[in-house]
Amino acid sequence: MNTSRRTALSALAGSTFAIHGKAAKKATAFALIGDRYHNSDYVRTALTRTIAKQMGVSIDFTDETPLLNAETLQGYKVLIVLRDGMIWPDGYGGDESTNAAWVATNRPKLVFDPPLPQGKVKPQFWIKPEQGKAVRSFVEAGGSALFLHNTTHVGLTDPDFRHVLGAAYTGHPPIRTFKVKVTNSDHPITQGVRDFIITDEQHYMDYDKDPKHLFLQTVNEEGLDYNKQGATAPGGWSYDYGKGRVCYMSPGHMLSDLWHPEYIKLQQNALRWIMEKKS
Repeated sequence: MNTSRRTALSALAGSTFAIHGKAAKKATAFALIGDRYHNSDYVRTALTRTIAKQMGVSIDFTDETPLLNAETLQGYKVLIVLRDGMIWPDGYGGDESTNAAWVATNRPKLVFDPPLPQGKVKPQFWIKPEQGKAVRSFVEAGGSALFLHNTTHVGLTDPDFRHVLGAAYTGHPPIRTFKVKVTNSDHPITQGVRDFIITDEQHYMDYDKDPKHLFLQTVNEEGLDYNKQGATAPGGWSYDYGKGRVCYMSPGHMLSDLWHPEYIKLQQNALRWIMEKKS
């Protein structure tokens, strides 16, 4: 392990660490964010406003997947995840389609002299069995988990993580406009929230838990299907898990969605509910 990785692990794993010579308490939440298709900066920017600043809930952000482990989670109250289950350790093979600057400048031809070496590259799933077990133990022992957007993709590759999350990803159509519909207006997370419309990736998934835990659905009101799964998908659910609590909500591909006024209410209500002490 190199020095920088060891330092990062040490800083996050301990309950306190030194900043400018002073001991600082660990943040309330640990957030694993960002992947090839979801820039860490927009996620951090979004949740810093909606959760850290507006709610006063401190967050330690990282996009280093190995830091999701039992040692790191010790001392945190909340786990937040917004990222998929893939890493690309060998790069993207000359595919710059996820580079926003390149796409926004009309995809200019990529010219290199001498030419770049081309290798066979492919994604790898990052989560290890011990990481899934760490998440499960964290929530069972009383921790809170807020899972957002494409985190259902992680559910494809680890049974313990999927058991906590309650679902696994089945795909999404291109970005399109759809309604986020409240299906349980009595739930604490939906209090003060009305149906709203966003333009986002409408995520589909295999939902594993009891339907009674669902409080949101996403609906394409034009009736557009996705892969024969219909125009409607589960949009949000929550439940007690051991001594802890879990919430998942599917919007979040873009900053504009995370900052929609109604979705801000849902994020904040969800944090309050999962952090609430059960009787």
